[in-house]
Amino acid sequence: MRGATYARWAVCAVALALAATACGGGSDGGDGSGILSSSWGDPQKPLEPANTNETLGTTVLDMIFRNLKRYDPKTGEAENMLAEKIETSDSQNFRITIKDGWTFSNGEKVTAKSFVDAWNYGASLENNQRNAYFFGYIEGYDKVHPASGTQTADTLSGLKVVDDETFTVRLNQKFSTFPETLGYATFAPLPRAFFDDHDAWLKKPIGNGPYTVESYTRGSGMSLRRWDGYPGDDKAQNGGVHLKVYTDSNTAYTDVLAGSLDLVTDVPLPQLRNVQGDLDGRYINTPAGGIETIAFPFYDEAWSKPGTEKVRKGLSMAIDRNQIIDKILQRKRTPASDWTSPVLGEGGGFKAGLCGEACEYHPDEAKKLVQEGGGLPGGQVKISYNADASLKELVDAVCNSINNTLGNDRACVGKPVGTFADFRNQVTQFKMTGPFRAGWQMDYPLIQNFLQPLYYTGASSNDGKWSNREFDDLVDRANAETDTAKSVSIFQQAEEVVRDDMAAIPLWYVHGTAGYSEKLSNVALNQFGVPVYEEIKVG
Repeated sequence: MRGATYARWAVCAVALALAATACGGGSDGGDGSGILSSSWGDPQKPLEPANTNETLGTTVLDMIFRNLKRYDPKTGEAENMLAEKIETSDSQNFRITIKDGWTFSNGEKVTAKSFVDAWNYGASLENNQRNAYFFGYIEGYDKVHPASGTQTADTLSGLKVVDDETFTVRLNQKFSTFPETLGYATFAPLPRAFFDDHDAWLKKPIGNGPYTVESYTRGSGMSLRRWDGYPGDDKAQNGGVHLKVYTDSNTAYTDVLAGSLDLVTDVPLPQLRNVQGDLDGRYINTPAGGIETIAFPFYDEAWSKPGTEKVRKGLSMAIDRNQIIDKILQRKRTPASDWTSPVLGEGGGFKAGLCGEACEYHPDEAKKLVQEGGGLPGGQVKISYNADASLKELVDAVCNSINNTLGNDRACVGKPVGTFADFRNQVTQFKMTGPFRAGWQMDYPLIQNFLQPLYYTGASSNDGKWSNREFDDLVDRANAETDTAKSVSIFQQAEEVVRDDMAAIPLWYVHGTAGYSEKLSNVALNQFGVPVYEEIKVG
């Protein structure tokens, strides 16, 4: 997650499961009251902060919540938002002081207890929250969320409320970059209304961000309105946003051209070569913190038995990334050569070429490795993907490259699966029988976020259930290291373990994309590839 996330892979950085609707575009409002419309898709889960780890849901959470930290839209740097200060002398015990004057949109005051209650709820095994894992470094997690059996405590022993503005956090090990993670949606505060009438809150979430939820109809859309009482300095520059559900990205794109939709975040593949002319330059394509991959179901012995690492490496070397990016993606992606993202920079952990020849096109070696590994499990690779986004042409191109390399036009085929929600349900219920489209949009700009949530044993977005003790140990060491450069170096050693087993096949680094109507101005994407909705002006 953002995710963290969730396995995402689409033709745009914001992986949207789009569904058709006949609603019109946004309303003009040069005085800042105009409402814009944007393409969207139904989230997989209800919008609980600790239960949402895919882009569709976190897009909304980032509009209706503000956390202790906020990631600068332009740089991705974690800056204090509700946090007045976060103090530590040992990278294990933290004292957090929050700013006074913050309230939820229903008038409740945001206090230290708002955070502590929210984190305890998110960590509890009984509440079955997808992102509970993010609280795993807080002392007492093993009691509220044991690996097996029932929980023996209701609250994390490492969380203590000192007063309305202060709480303390004790971790079960050193975690030097813990403060930088606190801008992620999972760590959002929650009002008492969430606990007092949970069902009502789920129908109409209440947060402390620049927007409030006015209404939501699954399959149709969500209407958000500017909260005029919002105390932050990043107030919405528009009157609200109508997120419209689509099932076909072509329809969304056509609606922008027709003026019945203001913003589309998924430009269909066939339109990439025409989008600049169609929208007269109102098109954004910028590097974002994400990577698209092919993941594997390691819970299936066919993909976890010894030797299959050669098959996975062979498949990776059978994919001509440059050709696909040139012909299909119109150079709107960059071939991946590691498992992170260039937006991190070298100092942040990005290491170009870490994957080596395994992420390059070497057809002869690819064919040899697949044979040495025992051949394709079942004789054929079926790559699953959600059918409601413009993915078919891309998956077909990947399979064609594999088929040409192996000299078998049925070695690889695409396997479309209903909607994004249908697909994600199969993935998270561990029902995949072969490789599946995946990817990652960072939750926060740290190399740790590209590795731990996806590949650590039992992690929240380890959808393939890959497990490696050496990798886990290196991640633990890296998290405990207080020297940033040393920590990054150890994380890169862990990434090499991912490489050696080809835990997932890196394809390309994502770019954030968006096309918009003449009604809008000041449109930009943040480092996560998501529109900065509060900055958009209408009219």
